[in-house]
Amino acid sequence: MKISLNHIRFYRDKYDWSGDPAPDGVQALADRIGGQLGAIEEIIDFGAKYQGVLIVKVVSCVDHPNADRLHLCKVDDGGKAENIERDENGHVQVVCGAPNVHEGMLAAWLPPGSTVPSTIDKDPFVLEARELRGMVSNGMMASPKELGISDNHEGILEIDEDFASGTSFADAYGLNDSIFDIENKMFTHRPDCFGMMGVAREIAGIQQQRFTSPNWYKANPELPNPEVEELKLEVNNELPELVPRFVAVTMRDVEVKQSSVRLQLWLVRVGIRPINNVVDLTNYYMILTGQPLHAYDYDKVKAKDVGADHAVLAVRKPKDGEKILLLNGKEVEPRPETIMIATRDKAVGIGGVMGGGDTEVDDNTKNIIIECATFDMYSIRRTSMAHGLFTDAVTRFNKGQSPLQNLAVLARIIADVKDAAGGKVAGNVTDDNHLPAEVVERGSVHPPVNVSTDFINVRLGLKLSADEMAQLLKNVEFDVQQNGNELVVKAPFWRTDIEIPEDVVEEVGRLYGYDKLPLDLPKRGIAPAPKDQLLELKSRLRETLSKAGANEVLTYSFVHGNLLDKVGQDKSLGFQIANALSPDLQYYRLSLSPSLLDKVHANIKAGHDEFALFEIGKAHSKDLTDEDGLPKEFERIALVVAADKRTAQAHAGAAYYQARKYLTYLLDEVGVSTKIELKSLRTLEAVPAGHRLIEQMLKPYEPNRSAVLWNGEMVVGVVGEYKRSVVRALKLPEFCAGFETFHRFFALESGGQNGYTALPRFPKVEQDICLKVAADMPYQQLFDFVTEKLGEVRPENALANLSPVDIYQREDDTEHKQITLRLSIASYERTLTDAEVAKLLDHIAETAKETLGAERV
Repeated sequence: MKISLNHIRFYRDKYDWSGDPAPDGVQALADRIGGQLGAIEEIIDFGAKYQGVLIVKVVSCVDHPNADRLHLCKVDDGGKAENIERDENGHVQVVCGAPNVHEGMLAAWLPPGSTVPSTIDKDPFVLEARELRGMVSNGMMASPKELGISDNHEGILEIDEDFASGTSFADAYGLNDSIFDIENKMFTHRPDCFGMMGVAREIAGIQQQRFTSPNWYKANPELPNPEVEELKLEVNNELPELVPRFVAVTMRDVEVKQSSVRLQLWLVRVGIRPINNVVDLTNYYMILTGQPLHAYDYDKVKAKDVGADHAVLAVRKPKDGEKILLLNGKEVEPRPETIMIATRDKAVGIGGVMGGGDTEVDDNTKNIIIECATFDMYSIRRTSMAHGLFTDAVTRFNKGQSPLQNLAVLARIIADVKDAAGGKVAGNVTDDNHLPAEVVERGSVHPPVNVSTDFINVRLGLKLSADEMAQLLKNVEFDVQQNGNELVVKAPFWRTDIEIPEDVVEEVGRLYGYDKLPLDLPKRGIAPAPKDQLLELKSRLRETLSKAGANEVLTYSFVHGNLLDKVGQDKSLGFQIANALSPDLQYYRLSLSPSLLDKVHANIKAGHDEFALFEIGKAHSKDLTDEDGLPKEFERIALVVAADKRTAQAHAGAAYYQARKYLTYLLDEVGVSTKIELKSLRTLEAVPAGHRLIEQMLKPYEPNRSAVLWNGEMVVGVVGEYKRSVVRALKLPEFCAGFETFHRFFALESGGQNGYTALPRFPKVEQDICLKVAADMPYQQLFDFVTEKLGEVRPENALANLSPVDIYQREDDTEHKQITLRLSIASYERTLTDAEVAKLLDHIAETAKETLGAERV
């Protein structure tokens, strides 16, 4: 299996699918592959044989005065070749016998002293300036065969892109490339890695880079519609157990010719011989995705059935005594179990192995059929061995290709055939699909695998966290759901090898690096697993609200666009689902409150006269993404309290106070009630830029009957009643209010759990420090800075507490503010002195001045 590093880099740049595959150089990458993936048999410097080859422009071409079939050419090499005879214009004379040489063309020139590329691995032939029929020829203009591109020696290679004269041929086409010849057995169970994309994904994964497949590579792509008069194709699959999916399409008016030079060179460097533009594209996408394809001449297939008015492709077993002439010129009599591709009467190919020679695409072909199928790997393997047919298609099919990628690859090659050969789609894509419904629905060959981090770590001898494992898997596009130390791992549609927990163990081990595994026996501990602080906090929030009488609900994270409109939120900020499972699941929600409000009327109507609903969940917004462009997740907790008209009369106050009562109880129980204040939503100044998600959270609430939770720095929540427009749109009762706040606020302020810290028995020392900072510096920034520095310099085994005293701004200095913090510190070992504590604060003040420009007052 040959892998082109430049090919991977080309697509990395085109699709932005990962970072640089070789950030530390080719050898470092080779070492990494050897340590984490498998053996590299050879690293080939592909560009070495093209050194010295230049792209030149033929500025004149006349008949040779002394030969009928030779031409006397002058070429412009931009003056790049050295020690060579030139005319007064700086041009070089070359004698050429190619029939296609002409003035104005670009060609590949081998100057004197260079070696003919096709001879380098055999008997190197070095060129020199020599006379041909009395005229000096300085080197030669090379044919595709002499350049080692193909067997075509009928003319010189005509460069089909615009390059400056004298451009290095290797530089122009990216031939200064490292080709990794990887031992095939390392990927025996990994059919996706028999494509360049699959190997690129693995290379990214072992280097902890996030890989993202091109947007066209998906299980359910958009398929092209017919563009011209139909070329009818009938597909009859008699072997669905061996051919679970057979996808094909017809195309009309293709122009079969040589592929572009660039495409030919892409194929040559990985060992594929160019044929023509249609066949080359089938090979190209096989190399890229690992999915073999085959192109038939439509008219030849149709002609196989005498008198037929359309083409037929049937999947069947061979008939008794049936023989077939293959593309390699070999005639075989297939074994009885062979999968045959045939018309009604005649065989036209051995499925998954090789096509027939009398239906191949050639220069006279005008209409084609492109097939993209999945064949049983064991049948292909037996057929290949029985007939000695070891093709590139066999190499891939006998590894078990995923049938979920067929449509994506076919849709992509159709687009390229249209561009390269001018073909038009002449019928709907035929998808003979016998996959189980659950496979198609979930978009994965096997069901998700449930596995714990302990199960993985025990077998690998590691101590990876759930987050680290999930990240390793997500880097190669696994869908990983975390629930504490439990992982639910769903393989992407191209992976066929993830069925049991041990498969996930292997995946994590390889991506992390087998070479990093400890060389001792795994140990089993008896200590309980550490508690997940986030889960602990969620449990406390649930328990607290449940004790208060509220009921938890779990609603969909996706909502209907109409719901966002009804509560006044901007749905353009929500991530929209392109292929939503239901019309009610269109947008990822911007806050939790709309989901809860949507449940109020139904419960009132069902006879529940008074209730409180709460939910813990996440919200997203398009304008809030991380450095990789992925959406940030914001944990929220929201509650709504409601009562019908009759029950509401029993409450002395407005619904606002009932919702606030729940909120106050929650804040007291979690221990953060003293760290926030309530501000009127009506008097709140505009939410700072970059906080549009907070804006959307406030949208449903009535400003005159609501308040925001303020933690001294920003809005962290809201409590109140809802706008009249929301009440009318959602048919809410008059008695209805609620709150919503950031889950993270509780975690930061409370630490996620109640804890006990023993008090020192020695006296504490209290001292204040007052720092003058810029007026626009957030209080939290300074507080966090002082806290951090205090942790670095405080005495060991001491309990320190930092608290705010005041924030003051002088009337005559509006550009600054003074923040006073009080340090309370006590040692568990001895009595601290005022001088010691003052020295700590002096150091902190000096550091704050250097880092933040803060002046001590």
